[in-house]
Amino acid sequence: MKQFMSFVRKEFLHIFRDRTTIAILLVLPLLNLILFGYAITTEVKNSKIAILDPSNDALTRAIIDKLAHSEYFTINKIIHHPSEIDEVFKKDRLNMVVVFSSNFYEEAAHTGNAQVELITDGTDPNTARVIASYASNIIASHLAGLSKIEKIPFQINPQVKLLYNPQMRGAYNFVPGVMGMILMLICAMMTSISIAREKEFGTMEILLVSPVKPIFIILSKTIPYFVLSLVNLTTILVLSVFLLGVPVAGSLFWLIVFSLLYIFVNLSLGLLISSLVDSQLVALLISGMVLMLPVIMLSGMMFPVENMPEFFQWISQIIPAKWYIIGVKKIMIKGLGVSSIIPEIIVLSTMGILLITASLKKFKYRLE
Repeated sequence: MKQFMSFVRKEFLHIFRDRTTIAILLVLPLLNLILFGYAITTEVKNSKIAILDPSNDALTRAIIDKLAHSEYFTINKIIHHPSEIDEVFKKDRLNMVVVFSSNFYEEAAHTGNAQVELITDGTDPNTARVIASYASNIIASHLAGLSKIEKIPFQINPQVKLLYNPQMRGAYNFVPGVMGMILMLICAMMTSISIAREKEFGTMEILLVSPVKPIFIILSKTIPYFVLSLVNLTTILVLSVFLLGVPVAGSLFWLIVFSLLYIFVNLSLGLLISSLVDSQLVALLISGMVLMLPVIMLSGMMFPVENMPEFFQWISQIIPAKWYIIGVKKIMIKGLGVSSIIPEIIVLSTMGILLITASLKKFKYRLE
């Protein structure tokens, strides 16, 4: 054990002597969090919506038909009671619920003012804002055409309500995404580069002839990045709450446990990459092209996955960051319990087991 701790200490010293590595590990995550927390907006199509229509008259059916045939919306569910609204947001991952008032047509025809409420998921405020605008324009356009035919001055202004993020703050969306990106950067990329560096400089053979078993050598290379990931996770959460104003609405304990599972998956991924390459440059290219770009483009961090072609939607299913971001939003933003992230836990656990099995088996074979 003493020899093992010496290897761990050596790896920490190696990291802290390299100013570039320290900047990447500690400064870059903070800059990414602040920049991504304020800067980016997106455009949305194929949003999943639900309908609550107690009136069920010709006018509401016509509006629903317009929404259904729009390229911006897909009607995923019809609900029959207001008490179901919160439940469908939790279980069905909807973007919006359209709620019509009772006697919608009679109110519109006699007073020219009926009520329709657009309830959106505020955990992604950019998407919520855009789809509410689309729905409002579709409803207004249909009523404008109808008023010319029936000579009734319809004046219906949809009321927009955002669940979980009433202030529509962009940080609510990008903090979970940046958490997923930073933890992957530290765990997978830096771990793969660290082990590849030993191979490239020829020092791996020296380590292997030491009394320490190969498995402990691998652990000694990964533990520092695990510890630094915990530091960055703590820093991100503190900045998110006190700088960006993003609350931890759910259990902090389960958020940390879920993050530890994600860290384990990324460490396993870094080990797998390191077992396949022999140079830092190749490890960096693989990490950058195979890991970072998919995380940014296909995880839902910047662009809604529903907007993408079906092929890329399938590709996104194997990206760990996608499942982590979904789970973090459920716990951190929506305040849901651990039972709500069971699918994400199962997926990440399966990925972690497969990756660590493949990476250790391959690594052991190459070291022989």
